[in-house]
Amino acid sequence: MYPFDSRKTQYKSAVRAIAVNERVKLRIIVPRSMRCCGAQLAVKKDGDGEDTVRYGMFWAGMCGSENEYWELHFYATTPGLYFYHFELDTPWGKNYIKNTGAGRGGFAPQAAEFQQTVFESGFKTPDTLKGGIIYQIFPDRFFSSGTPKSGVRKSRVLRRWGEEPFWDESQMNGVWNNDYFGGDLKGIEKKLPYISSLGVTCIYLNPIFEANSNHRYDTADYERIDPLLGSEEDFRSLCDAAKKLGITVLLDGVFSHTGCDSKYFNMYSHYDTVGAYNSKSSKYYKWYKFINYPDDYKSWWGIRLLPEVIEEEPSYIEYICGKNGILRKWLRAGAGGWRLDVADELPDVFLDELRKAVKEENENAVIIGEVWEDATTKTAYGKRRRYLLGRQLDSVMNYPFASAVLSFVKGGAASAFEDSVMSIVENYPPCVLHTLMNHIGTHDTQRALTRLAGPDTAGMGRRWQHQNNILSKADYEKGREMLKTASLLQFTLPGVPSIYYGDEAGMQGMKDPFNRGCFPWNDIDDELYKWYKRLGEIRRGCKAFVSGDIEFLYASGSAAAYRRSSAENSVLTAVNLGAEAVDIYVGGEWDNSYSFFGGACSGGVLHLNAGERALLSR
Repeated sequence: MYPFDSRKTQYKSAVRAIAVNERVKLRIIVPRSMRCCGAQLAVKKDGDGEDTVRYGMFWAGMCGSENEYWELHFYATTPGLYFYHFELDTPWGKNYIKNTGAGRGGFAPQAAEFQQTVFESGFKTPDTLKGGIIYQIFPDRFFSSGTPKSGVRKSRVLRRWGEEPFWDESQMNGVWNNDYFGGDLKGIEKKLPYISSLGVTCIYLNPIFEANSNHRYDTADYERIDPLLGSEEDFRSLCDAAKKLGITVLLDGVFSHTGCDSKYFNMYSHYDTVGAYNSKSSKYYKWYKFINYPDDYKSWWGIRLLPEVIEEEPSYIEYICGKNGILRKWLRAGAGGWRLDVADELPDVFLDELRKAVKEENENAVIIGEVWEDATTKTAYGKRRRYLLGRQLDSVMNYPFASAVLSFVKGGAASAFEDSVMSIVENYPPCVLHTLMNHIGTHDTQRALTRLAGPDTAGMGRRWQHQNNILSKADYEKGREMLKTASLLQFTLPGVPSIYYGDEAGMQGMKDPFNRGCFPWNDIDDELYKWYKRLGEIRRGCKAFVSGDIEFLYASGSAAAYRRSSAENSVLTAVNLGAEAVDIYVGGEWDNSYSFFGGACSGGVLHLNAGERALLSR
């Protein structure tokens, strides 16, 4: 028994973030032998420079014959992060209960503080994503409709579908990311029935605006679809067709930088505008961070092709967030929201205005930020960020879950998996938690199958990755089973699973550009496809996946089991990654439950053979 556990309702009535003025009951359990004559909750609000505030707790009775309860109700009147511990008055002086790890309190004065996130009262996120499935598409590599395109630069290198992307400098004639395979918006529209068959409710598109690299993160014109992908009419048609299938389309907003080869910067004078590089009198000059004009300027991660934008500049904010700005233009064209590239590099003033613009245009539009860490504790621009407190983002890309799932399936400890999951559950507002973009692979990472079954890429260059890009038959078979387990966890944890195009087809790939291959339409792994399709069917039929609570019933060694619960139903997910069978006590209520797959429960005990997965519903 611990003196406190922030992840157990026995000690804390709400194992989650709370709203402003919402009360949460805190309880500690103190041994009678300590002869405690007083207890306080010590709280310090993050970033205010204020002193620690202490609140007296009241004695609340005995806990057995050797321990006693001390309790109080806490609430906060302003949003933010609140860090706390407990202080005890004893005949021997002060004693302290602090966080010794995994939310568990111990009598350890040098241990960490507990965290309580407090968000804006009334903060809510759109329901459109909850309970659904996201499908991420790298547009150039998904499917080509074969429709002729106009306005395409002759310098672009058009490749044959299915060839390996260029990865060596000698292949590129000095121009990186200039090889294209012809995937387009009409191609995506043609494949909507396939996407829908997976249960997908949202498509997230990597950048589609005119740019001069195949990844299109070097925006050249926010107002125009890249000619190789099609036209604005094609985009509107895609959104309309997707909507009829219950699918929304999210766009990738790259607002921390543009391309140097753009109508805004115009380094090479390819555009008929006066760019910032062309003249200090350019209307875009104030957007950029020139050090020694015109060739010395700040660029994203030092990449000269990507000059940084001053997001606080009023004319830039107006261009992106104004009444007739970029955000609203594409929402009016049919987009269902935005994923924000490097959101942690966008300042508060820009994110505040972005949210206002998006929500005024469509309150159900989604705003997802790229943040790789716990987004409640993220520090950038020299201060703690407030992405998830109610006035900026709806959601983030859930890299902590991705790391937790992949590490566990690769042989990590179940206890570490539980700790990583529950840390996010505890720190994030519930409305954010159930909107999280839960991926296990994206355009920025190795393919999930390769990361699970392939060799470690740490410190390895592109030549080595090229040589090790395809798994052996034995490793592929192993990876397929590992991917099934990883996707089961991904689909049943709080949040919205995000499939990176082709993972369900068995696509392999090391890091960029190997993870951005063409979809293998003539070589889909039917076993994996059917597995993902089944997971999609299960999600659609279980209300617990919309916003159900999560509780771990077991996490030890290489096995874990957790329950998702709602008023309508409960679902039990269990996996045993060990070499020996394991019996997990989950409770007698699961004895007559329906098994989607895996072992049945008897006498409250779920038996899992080595390597077995189970999914039960009641």
